[in-house]
Order: sequence, then structure tokens, then C-alpha cells
Amino acid sequence: MDRRTFLEAGALGAAALAAGRPLAAAPAPAPVAAAGAAGAFQDFAFAEATVADLQGHMAAGRHSARAIAQAYLARIEAVDRAGPTLRSVIEVNPDALAQAEAMDAERRAGRVRGPLHGIPVLLKDNVDTGDRMLTTAGSLALVGAPAARDAFVAARLREAGAVLLGKTNLSEWANFRSTRSSSGWSGRGGQTRNPYVLDRSPCGSSSGSGAAVAANLAALAVGTETDGSIVCPSSANGLVGLKPTLGLVSRSGIVPIAHSQDTAGPMTRTVRDAAVLLSVLASGGADPRDGDTRAAQRHVVADYAAGLDAGALRGARIGVARQFFGFHPQVDALMADALRALRDAGAVLVDEVKLPTRGQFDDGELEVLLWEFKADLDAYLAGRTGVPVRSLADVIAFNERERAREMPWFGQELMLRAQAKTGLADPKYRATLARNRRLAGAQGIDAMLAGTGGAAGRRLDAIVAPTGGPAWAIDLLNGDHFGGGWSSPSAVAGYPHVTVPAGQVGGLPVGLSFAGAAWSERRLLGYAYAYEQATRHRRAPTFRPTLLG
Repeated sequence: MDRRTFLEAGALGAAALAAGRPLAAAPAPAPVAAAGAAGAFQDFAFAEATVADLQGHMAAGRHSARAIAQAYLARIEAVDRAGPTLRSVIEVNPDALAQAEAMDAERRAGRVRGPLHGIPVLLKDNVDTGDRMLTTAGSLALVGAPAARDAFVAARLREAGAVLLGKTNLSEWANFRSTRSSSGWSGRGGQTRNPYVLDRSPCGSSSGSGAAVAANLAALAVGTETDGSIVCPSSANGLVGLKPTLGLVSRSGIVPIAHSQDTAGPMTRTVRDAAVLLSVLASGGADPRDGDTRAAQRHVVADYAAGLDAGALRGARIGVARQFFGFHPQVDALMADALRALRDAGAVLVDEVKLPTRGQFDDGELEVLLWEFKADLDAYLAGRTGVPVRSLADVIAFNERERAREMPWFGQELMLRAQAKTGLADPKYRATLARNRRLAGAQGIDAMLAGTGGAAGRRLDAIVAPTGGPAWAIDLLNGDHFGGGWSSPSAVAGYPHVTVPAGQVGGLPVGLSFAGAAWSERRLLGYAYAYEQATRHRRAPTFRPTLLG
């Protein structure tokens, strides 16, 4: 389904942060205060710093990993808890400075683990960490005790020397709860705000990851996506976001929606940093707890940043998916500029390339997610201890008991529909899943790339489309108001999708999507890098209170 339908179906989707302590119930939304002199929040020693910049500081002895981590923690205090009050970081890591000091000691001893050594990273609060931080998916139902062990991706980050700075707020349960949800709202963390215009949505469900990295609260963040939850908040917050091919990055230890579409991925300010982070997330070999990672091993690239080339678009055949334009005239104008930039960079544009199966897997996608959510969440919760819920049925009952804190703005219709589903042995589930994958993959994106989607005989290297429109106003009573864009074909097919900043509409960022075949991450990152280098559209946020006045 398209992202608008998906959000309308509720499918996808920190004012009181406490280091290492559970948060109280989410506060009622406060009036948006004037950001005052936004320049005060732009004055940060590591503003827009890349991984290479931070490594340069540490290698030259100008700043230690501890000093860098402390600066980001102070930035979180100034911008997220006070100042603009983004509520993007749900919890900071009480052990972050100790981790950073350990990385400094290793550096002094002559050991540097790799490009993420000493680099602060934020994790979405549905990624397990076996430390003193909680993992709650934004729900008060999972407040109680930390997870017993690291998710595979968290373990990979630790092994790479990254400093786990904290957890980011999200659309509660990754936005799989209600048909009228507000992206970025959780019972535990409150409503995340967009740092560009504070009364605008950060999109979701990786809302806090998007807002935090945009506002320079960390160098990098990990998001997760089932349909649009990395790429939409990346687009809305002026970031690069990458949803990998299903199985390239392990999902074990991540609070699930649906194993046929879930994945973790990078959210960063530059394409190169996304490539660096992906290299770590996809490393470590097959994960015994995630069978899909076994088939991915022959496709893993050791270093996705190696070979990034500003000339990568020369001769590339890029299909223009006009079906996904036309929902906003100013977005269309930005896309016209983007297409000119692609052509100027040497790309061969093939226009009016159509997704032959558009609209044919919309209803089927939601049905599969409902089936898998019940089965996958029950399996995940069965392994959690110290929390008051062990199944989806328990979560539903908890939400009813805690209605004042958990459901002050919207309900849990999707959870109720999922609970009513039969098991995954149901032949209808299996047939619907197979049909979805065929329509989105072989008969969808693969057909487009092969030249049968309106470009007969003209094989394509990638597809471009707008990722989405400018962020809508936060509306807790009515929910999200997404306009259009590309996410569902790549999500349902399980194929990679990269978004990169393409400019702004009224001061609100808009992204350009590059989509391709399974395992084409390196190619898509190359195209996105060439476009980024040619256009340089990324702008730091200004924390405007509102578009009005």
C-alpha cells in the first residue's frame, strides 16, 4: 500500500528523560515555546560533524571519545530536555561515558577497532540492549527491567567500538497500534517534535532517531522499518536513511512487527556515514537467531563506503516513477530540480516508468502484518522477563487498564485486529504473503527494472521518486496526514531503499528516493552519494516554533 494508506491504517508507522531510570507517563503536549534565538542551538562544537570529522579529532588528540560523548550528552540536555524540547531521546545511557573512556584507553594503547571507534550512536527504543537501559518500544507495558541481552545490531556496534549514547523515542509499538496514531508519540516518551518546525511531525516510526540526528544530538542513529519508518523520518528531518534488503541486517532482539518486512538500518546526515554504519550493522556473519541472515551472507559487502564516487551516476540508467509524483506541486518542483541534477551528473533518465502492480498488494500487506504481529510479538515477549506483559493479549489488557496514560489520544484498533488473527499455519496467510512478495518484487520492482514497466527493452539500474512531502502539522486528535511518496513497493518486496535530502518546502525538508533490486545497497548508495555531492541540500534545523508568524 502507499504510505498514506499505510499510515491511515495505522500500520507503521522525552521531556522527562532519566538516565537509566524508567520514565513516568507521557506528559501532556506543552505549548510550543518560541525557540528564541535559534542560533543559540546552532552553536555546538560538533555541529554537522561526520564520522570522519570525529575520528580526525580523536586521532589528532584534539578531543577524546569521552569529551565528544559528554558534549553530545550536554547537547541532549540543552535541546531535547530544555530549549526546543524535542523529546527525541527517551533515555540516555548511564554507562556512555565509561564506554567512551574504555575506547580512549584502547586508542592510547594503539588499538582502534574501526571507523566507529569512540563514535556516539543512538538506538531506537525497540532495539534490545543488555545493559542498564530499558527497551520498551515506547510503551509503559515494557517498563520494569532491561532486556537480558543485546540485539545482534547492538552487539555489532559495541564490538565496533561505538559508544551507545541512549535510546530514541518512537511511534509507540513502531506505530502498529492505532488507525489514528500520531507519528512520534509514545506513552513513555510523549510527542517527538520536528526540529525544523516544532509543531510539525517528525514522521515515524523512527521519529526520535530522525529528529535527534537532524538536531546534532548524536553522530548517527539506528532506526527500524516495516514500511517507511526509516525513510519517512529521514526525509522529514533532512537526513540520509537506508532501508536494507530483508535479511542483510539481523532483526533478533528488536521488538517486532512482522518478520517478512522488518529491518534495522542507518539514519545519518551524510551518505558516507550511512555506508559506514551499514558496514557495521551488516557484519558479524549469520545470526543464529535470525534465519534470514544466512542467505544474505554472500551478498554482504565488507565496506559499503569504499569506492563511493561522485561520478557514479555517469551512464546510470535511472527510471522516473511518475506514478508517485503529483501529490504536492512544490514537491514536484523540487523533483524537477532533482531530475535535472541527475541528468547533469551524467544519468540517463527513463521517464514514466510504471509499477505494474501498484495498488494490488495494499490490502494484502496489512493482512500479513496483522498475522505476523501477533505471532512475532508473542514470541518476543515470551523471552522478556521483569515486565508485566508476556503476550499481545497482555499488552491489550495493560493498555485498557492504563488508558489514561497509554490511550489519551488514540486507541489500539490494530492490536485488536491482530489478536483476532489465526496462526501462521493458516493457508490464507501463506498465500497472501506469497502473493504480496510476487506483486511487489518479481512482478513489481523487478519488472520496472527489467524494462517492462513502461520502458520496454530499456533495463534500468535504479528507480527514483519523491520519498514524501513536507511534514504535516502534529495532530494528536486526528492522527497523521501523510500526502504521498515511495516506500511500500520496496518494503513489501524486501528490497533496499535509500533517501537523500532534495531540498525544502517552506523550510521543511523533502527527500529523493533511490530504489533498486535486492542486494543493490552498494549501487544505490553510490548513486545517492553522487547526487548528494552534486547538490548538497542538507541544512541544519532552525527550530522554528511554527510556520505561522
